[in-house]
Formats: sequence, C-alpha cells, structure tokens
Amino acid sequence: MSNTKSHVEANFDGLVGPTHNYAGLSGGNLASLNNKTRPSKPKLAAKEGLKKMKSLHDLGMTQGVIAPLSRPDLGKLRELGFSGDDANVLKKAAEHSPALLAACSSASSMWTANAATVSPSADTEDGRLHFTPANLVNKFHRSIEHEQTGRILKAMFADEKHFAHHKALPMSSYFGDEGAANHTRFCNEYGDHGVGFFVYGETAFDNNAPKPQRFPARQTFEASSAIARTHGLADKKVVYAQQCPDVIDAGVFHNDVIAVGNRDVLFCHEQAFLNKESVYQDLNQALGKEMKIIEVPTASVSVQDAVASYLFNSQLLTLPSGETTLVVPRECEENSRVNDYLQSLITSKKGVDKLLCFDLKQSMQNGGGPACLRLRVVLSEQERAAMNPSVLMNDSLFETLNLWVDRHYRDEIHAKDLIDPSLVRESQAALDELTQILNLGSVYDFQQTGA
Repeated sequence: MSNTKSHVEANFDGLVGPTHNYAGLSGGNLASLNNKTRPSKPKLAAKEGLKKMKSLHDLGMTQGVIAPLSRPDLGKLRELGFSGDDANVLKKAAEHSPALLAACSSASSMWTANAATVSPSADTEDGRLHFTPANLVNKFHRSIEHEQTGRILKAMFADEKHFAHHKALPMSSYFGDEGAANHTRFCNEYGDHGVGFFVYGETAFDNNAPKPQRFPARQTFEASSAIARTHGLADKKVVYAQQCPDVIDAGVFHNDVIAVGNRDVLFCHEQAFLNKESVYQDLNQALGKEMKIIEVPTASVSVQDAVASYLFNSQLLTLPSGETTLVVPRECEENSRVNDYLQSLITSKKGVDKLLCFDLKQSMQNGGGPACLRLRVVLSEQERAAMNPSVLMNDSLFETLNLWVDRHYRDEIHAKDLIDPSLVRESQAALDELTQILNLGSVYDFQQTGA
C-alpha cells in the first residue's frame, strides 16, 4: 500500500481552443449572456490560462494541461443535414441558424471542471482512479463534448491497471450531469479514504421536490448517485446536498459558483445549500471529524456580488509549504465588498492563509473563473508514473505552448469569422500539432478520417 502522504492533488487546466468566441450560449450563466456578440481574443485567452498554469507549477503544485476539443464540429453539422465540403457546410449552417453554427464552434471545453467527475483510487472499491465524462445535456453546445473528452482523458490516463474510464450517463435531462463543477472531495491526507460531496439542483423523478423557477437545474440527484455507484464509492463516504433553488435563479448555475472545498475546508456562501445544517452535520460524520467550514454571510457578500466577482469559483489549494491558498480572479479585487471580505478573511487566520489573484478576463467574460478552468485529479506515485507525462506543465512545455499559440491563434474572433473555412484549417493544423506536443495520438475525428 502506498504512503497516503505521497499522494498529490493535481490540477489539469483546459487549454483555450482556437475558436474561443462569445455567443451567449449558456442560459443561466449571466456573464455568458451579458457578453454575447462581443469580439473575443483567443490568443490572449490561451495565454491567460497558460500563465495561471505555470504560476501554480512554479509554486510547487502538480499542474497539467487538457487539450481543447476540435471545433467547429463539422461532423455534428453533417449529422444535422448540412452537406458538401467544409465551406458549404459552414455557409449552409450559418444561413439556416447562426446560433447552431456558434454552438458547434464553441470553445467551452476550456472549462474542464465540467469535463468529468473523478474519484481517486483511495475512495473506490476496485482501487483504481475513475473518470466519467459529463453528458452536459442541458446545453446543446456542451452535450456534444463527452465523446472527444473521453478520448483525451484516455490518452492522458491510459493504463487500465490504474485508471477506469466510464461512458457518459444516459443523454437525458433526468440524468443531467455537469461533472466536477458539482462535486468536491474532502479528506485529511489526499491518499486517505475521502468523502465524495455531490451537489445537485433537483431530483428529476420527484415532481414535488424543490426546483428553481427561472433557470434550469443542470445537475440532478439521479446523475450524482449514478456516478457514486459506478465509481464504487462507499455509501457512508458519500454526502448529497441540494443547491438552494433561489441561488440557481440568481445565476448560480453550478455549485462551484457558490462553494469550493479542499481537504477538510469548505468555503461557501450561507445561501449555498438547502438544509445547510444537516449538510454540515453529514459532512462531519462522513469525514469522521469536524470540518472547517468558512461560511460567508449575505451581509458581507450578497449572492449577486458572489456571481459578479466569481468569489467562490476560486481554487482552494494546499501548497507544498502547507499554506491554504485561495486563487481568485481579478474581479474579486475590483469588487470593493468582496475585496474587503477577503482581506478580513486573511487577517482573521481562520482557514485561508494567503490569496493569489489572476487576470482571466477572457474566460470570465464568457462565464468561467479559475475553478471552471481546472479538473482536480488525486494521484498516487504509481498513478503519476503510469500517466502520460507529456501533459504535465514544466518550463519547457510552457515555452512550447506559448510559441504554439503564437503560430496558430487569431488575435480576435467576431461572429462573422465562424463561417470562414480557413478557421477550420487553422484550428485543425493547431490541434494536429498539439497532439504531437502532448503525445495524445489521434484523438480527433479529423485525424482519424482525414476530413
């Protein structure tokens, strides 16, 4: 048995894709809706993300990269009846439905908190690390991601002795699954048997259960419990909690917009959960000790300020130094009420030791902060040795990827650019080279078919 203290929690950030654009595709995500039709800056977006990855690597964190999906998804457009060469497919799709073309061109896979739910080997019945790609059925542009996502994850974590890969849950709203954005793992040491904390928006099969009225509940209890079963998690080590419907209607489309956790610390808004006292009690019981719960009162930070600043869409990290560190977007500094709260939190020394702030404006304007950009994977020494090392950040990879972005990415993309067939060629050339850099093999359809 491996030393539980030798396990690390790695962060795998999504690399922003070449077709990064603003199309307002995500109802319930206010930032996405508010920035619809603005020109995007793909090159800047990718470099913002790479800078965050490298900064965390430099602090001693295990940091990896997840490749973007191939977009536009010409195969999906052809499935929907648009025929001809690439230029004709794009032209016909734009004439029929610009929104559909935008959906198939979305670079939303950058938010890898939605890529999958991950259960460490210390928690699972068969002692393997389990992955289930999220079906993301609530939004069409995201529902077409899971097959490619699964291929990329398998290319990163290929050894079946150590890694188990599941298919996405059934493509039904009853099993709506948004991945790790609604899942947190609590533990003492990362290698200890931890607690899977699954947060859902509604119970799909119970018409009398509380539900939001304005925006959809994207995660269902049925999806969360199915993942817990397929990953082989022990019932006594799983806690389910429902989001407050009112905060979903206020723009909290995922739990990671209202709460974040790490080890034995939960940082959340006081309005995050229904029946919160029962939730806290269940967590304490499952963990076998009293959690460190940092509950932010509405009087200090309103739900509206939390959504606008993405205070809770932060990363809560334990640095190698042992310091508990909160990684926040620049918008938290720019909101005076949120900034005042954060300064008082650090001064109080009650659970968070330091703050790190990153400028992620390109991601934030499309509705994703620091936590959206990363998928957490707890790795033992053996699992790290068995995974694809080419996806792990280091000085050389950082330089290589920045040069790759400079060669292949546009400075700006406007809505009209999505009809340009040269954008397809540029994107495919970029991703073909990327798979060689990251040693992923042929994970994209265009590599397998020559399309």
